[in-house]
Amino acid sequence: MQGICLKLYVSELQRHDGRLIYEWLLERARTLDIPGGTAIRAIAGFGRHGRLHEEAFFELAGELPVEVSFLLNEAQCEQVLAAIKLAGLRLFYVRLPAEFGVTP
Repeated sequence: MQGICLKLYVSELQRHDGRLIYEWLLERARTLDIPGGTAIRAIAGFGRHGRLHEEAFFELAGELPVEVSFLLNEAQCEQVLAAIKLAGLRLFYVRLPAEFGVTP
């Protein structure tokens, strides 16, 4: 199947409406009947400010990036992005063409 891989990047303890944003994104997508989503916590990363965040004993909790991914069709992708906009969130995202399916 051809579709879209939508990836959103947030900080692990970043919140919206009292919920962790990655949880909010997954729950909101579920209410839109999106068939699945995944949140993956990084072990290291840096963003537009150039500051490296990595998992280490002295690193402050809550600063590691989380990638939230969905495999969608065009209409579903637009629904997710519209929900994010309606919630007033400004999140970095990547939208890629994808081929996906189940192995025989």
